[in-house]
Amino acid sequence: MRTSSSRRGRRAAIAAVAAVVTGTTLLTGCGSDDDNGGKGGQGAEKITLRIGTFGSFGYDNKTGAKLYAEYERLHPNIKIEESNVSDGQKYWDTLKLRLAQNSGVADIQAVEVGYIAEATGTAMANKWVDLSKEGGAKIDAFLDWKVKQATTGDGKVIALGTDIGPMAICYNKDLFAKAKLPTDRDAVGKLWDGDWAKFLATGEKYKAAAPAGTAFHDSASGLFNAVVSSDPVQYADTSGALDWENSPGVKKAWDTAVTAAQGGLTAKLRQFDEKGTWNAAFKNGKFATVACPSWMTGIIKDQAGPANQGKWDIAAPPVAGNWGGSFLAVPKAGKHTKEAAELAAWLTAPEQHAKVFAVNGNIPSSKDTLASSAVQEAKLPYFGETPVGKIFSSAAAGITPAVISRYDGQVKTFLTDNGILDIEQRGTDPAKAWENVKKLVDDKIDQ
Repeated sequence: MRTSSSRRGRRAAIAAVAAVVTGTTLLTGCGSDDDNGGKGGQGAEKITLRIGTFGSFGYDNKTGAKLYAEYERLHPNIKIEESNVSDGQKYWDTLKLRLAQNSGVADIQAVEVGYIAEATGTAMANKWVDLSKEGGAKIDAFLDWKVKQATTGDGKVIALGTDIGPMAICYNKDLFAKAKLPTDRDAVGKLWDGDWAKFLATGEKYKAAAPAGTAFHDSASGLFNAVVSSDPVQYADTSGALDWENSPGVKKAWDTAVTAAQGGLTAKLRQFDEKGTWNAAFKNGKFATVACPSWMTGIIKDQAGPANQGKWDIAAPPVAGNWGGSFLAVPKAGKHTKEAAELAAWLTAPEQHAKVFAVNGNIPSSKDTLASSAVQEAKLPYFGETPVGKIFSSAAAGITPAVISRYDGQVKTFLTDNGILDIEQRGTDPAKAWENVKKLVDDKIDQ
């Protein structure tokens, strides 16, 4: 997952990225360069590497950083095909089934952080290639906590970090102005500084003067995810055991989302819905704010489209947190595990992290890139002169990762899609919705 005044920012970001790329060694995996200057010359076997992703990774040749095309130029024998879906939960459910059957997997599969503990667990750990030994990735280039999340109990690194998800709030300046709210990003951030309750209070002010047919926030379930992601205690206890019912972070997120849903502060949308209703609402200006981890900037660019360029800005969040961030893993059942491991290492190298950030806004999970001027000083053309790099890198510096259980992704889906969404769209009583979630967890999760 950009105006004339934005061009200076774009040139500065590209120049800074170029400095990072030329100042470091390009990671292209194991093996020797051929006479054509790439890996695998004209005599090498022609193969297709398939990559399964969800959401906006920023690698593609259309709206992303064109990394696939670049890799194909470096490796003339390789063609890359990406299969991308919007629904991360359905993606993971399908992937688990295929892994169990050792059939139908892509050569590289993306894994969202909510499922990484399940991927490294004893039932699934042996399904993946150990990328600390295959592919040539420099493991020590990644944030230490990111590596730890993808490490099995016996020390295998089964996935390489793509990005992390430091949070902000993205807001539509035109809608804020029409609702008589400030539009300057510093003033907007002060509206809710340090308190999600103040965020809801701002929503009430917006609602009182809202342009017809618009809502303050896109989704109560999205708000739930933002609030829980800003709490150090989420779905697991300190030992990693699932304990969502007693989590202060889950309770605060639930109460905040329920208040927003019942107060008419949301557009009652399901994020990433397959019908594209949420995407269309970006384009049509149906809501004024969205909880905005760094990767959301790419989605806003793609979905709000050129007609809304310059209308969106980014303010500090009520409370700092980390929502999302993903990995690339190589299933052992894939057809080309050696070549896939090399491609995964290249796509997640610091140089490629910098390129993706410059185009798509995904905050890198590599230490040097995160600290570089390419990120710290960068602007994204779609957001004009907004200091995107400064906002998100500052948020990233405050991240203290929560303990993850192997069931986090499933429980989160039950709470949002079967709990909060029912309250928001169908008026279900919150107590009944909570009990429905408990029943789903008891029935579906074998702890």
